Amino acid sequence: MPTTTERHEFQAEVKQVLDLLIHSLYSNKDIFLRELISNSSDALDKLRFEGLTNPDLLSGEELHIRIERDADARTLSISDNGIGMTRDELIQDIGTIAKSGTVDFVKAMQQSKDAETPLELIGQFGVGFYSCFMVADKVTVVTRRAGEDTAHRWESAGEGEFTMDEASRETNGTTVTLHLRPHDGEDGLQDYAAEWVLREIVTRYSDFVAYPIKMKVEREEPEKEGKKAEKVTKDETLNSMKAIWSRPKDDVTDDEYKEFYKHITHDWTDPLAHISVTMEGAVEARALLYIPSRAPFDLYHHEMSYKGLQLYIKRVFIMDECKDLMPPHLRFIKGVMDSEDLPINVSRETLQQDRKIGAIKKFLVKKVMDELGRLQRNKAKRYQEFWAQFGPVMKEGLLSWEEKKEPILELMLCHSTREEDDLTTLADYVARMPDDQDAIHYLTGPTLESVRQSPHLEVFREKGHEVLLFTDHVDEVWLQHAPEFQEKQWKSAGHGAVELGTKDERKKAEKELKKTAKGFEDFTKLIQELLHEDVKEVRITNRLTSSPACLVGETDDMSPQIIQMLEQTGQDVPKVKRILEVNPSHPILEKLQARFEADKHDPVIREFAELLYGQALLAEGSQPRDPAGFSKKLATIMEKGL
Repeated sequence: MPTTTERHEFQAEVKQVLDLLIHSLYSNKDIFLRELISNSSDALDKLRFEGLTNPDLLSGEELHIRIERDADARTLSISDNGIGMTRDELIQDIGTIAKSGTVDFVKAMQQSKDAETPLELIGQFGVGFYSCFMVADKVTVVTRRAGEDTAHRWESAGEGEFTMDEASRETNGTTVTLHLRPHDGEDGLQDYAAEWVLREIVTRYSDFVAYPIKMKVEREEPEKEGKKAEKVTKDETLNSMKAIWSRPKDDVTDDEYKEFYKHITHDWTDPLAHISVTMEGAVEARALLYIPSRAPFDLYHHEMSYKGLQLYIKRVFIMDECKDLMPPHLRFIKGVMDSEDLPINVSRETLQQDRKIGAIKKFLVKKVMDELGRLQRNKAKRYQEFWAQFGPVMKEGLLSWEEKKEPILELMLCHSTREEDDLTTLADYVARMPDDQDAIHYLTGPTLESVRQSPHLEVFREKGHEVLLFTDHVDEVWLQHAPEFQEKQWKSAGHGAVELGTKDERKKAEKELKKTAKGFEDFTKLIQELLHEDVKEVRITNRLTSSPACLVGETDDMSPQIIQMLEQTGQDVPKVKRILEVNPSHPILEKLQARFEADKHDPVIREFAELLYGQALLAEGSQPRDPAGFSKKLATIMEKGL
């Protein structure tokens, strides 16, 4: 029975992706075939996995991918007998919703000025299917979901709409047919109906696909036993299907490692490093792990980005997001793990309780940390690039009760108050500490620039004490309960009292401070009364050398950044009053003290008290409660000064 053809509009973002790809200037358009083959491989993996619990889905036919070409009709088809798609899945995955990050892809494409960058972004944002419109002026998809009788056809010329109708297909799976554009050899547009072109692309990009990629090829049989030479058509498998992780390291080239990484991740940039490991003993396993060179766009969307490692058992694909093999702070690690000792019918639930999985995870984590340590020691520049991408995620491990903190702390890189702008390790920082320094000094803030300019650092610079600077959101949390490093405690430069120098020097400084504070006692009490809604105490400080005032918290107080983070999540956070510390040697404080002694009710004192508090907030990167009111007071003072 004929069916009615339905017409659908592409989602706006999908239209933009198609427009960008169709009119792109890519020098390498071959990637479309790699993407389509990878999609077919994923579909076969899914069928294999569902078949473990529902054997009726498996027909007994060999799982495979087939390439068919028609040079005269200028068509190219890539088909598989995998899981297939339902009508709704077909519309959602490649028609309207485009789950895989089209909005982010469009933004990145539009911002990029590098002609080669879009090639990398295709894999990063998972919009690879659309790359086939770079070489085709029409694309047809016919698919049938395993377990269903009805097939569906999707078709589009990439011009803003697509059509849907019912179709016929003998088996489950998907066939993507490309109606190829004319080829002229320019801009990377080869003759994709030519056998040698397709063979070369498959060998270069998809040799490691676990399923045979078949194509009918024409060969001339030589003359033998009186028989004339004749042309015959044969089925030929184009890929080796070798499990790269099971081969000896010396037999695999760097290029092969890189191509396998790109196949399993759809990331078109080379990985930063690969780790090939074999686990022997009570549990036997092989793994090939990769450290990416840059973070994916959804790294901090845990529900989206946590793909984990692909799990194989006896070389049979089980799942592509085995979260139990890597802790959350190493979720950026990609690769495969293959074990002979796990049951092939293992479920996600039983995995969590399997002691063998726990042993494998511990082994793999150690290997990753060891490799990162080697990278840090031997390739400092590349490691700094890694830390810029993944450092904040690594530090999430310091929040876990289960993880060992020392290995993470050893790998940490930090900005500091040294004259050099290089990052430093904690070990190097501790090695530079003066003999009289007994704690690791640090300061947190919203940006590196604001922290570097913080008045809290003035006395540390004067005394020659280096302070570590932290600006990632996670720093505010883990530093609240920071573990010791090389028997050194952590101490915030923005909390509590400043204690620098030897014991004798500290006693002398404390004595001098008490003496100075006594002379300002009535003045600081008045300032505290004037600012009682915002501060719990006003006191004289020795931590400032050039600024008039700053705000500090008690040792256990939440920082302003923590409070802001909690408020952004909708939590009702009780107000935390902090301490306003003032610099008695600053000209402003000296003159205010003189006015106070002359007239304790001088209205200028109130104005300046509020300005001092507002200035202290701005200096730490915070905002006054009433920015407009603060601005007016400042303008009034400026006018009087002029």
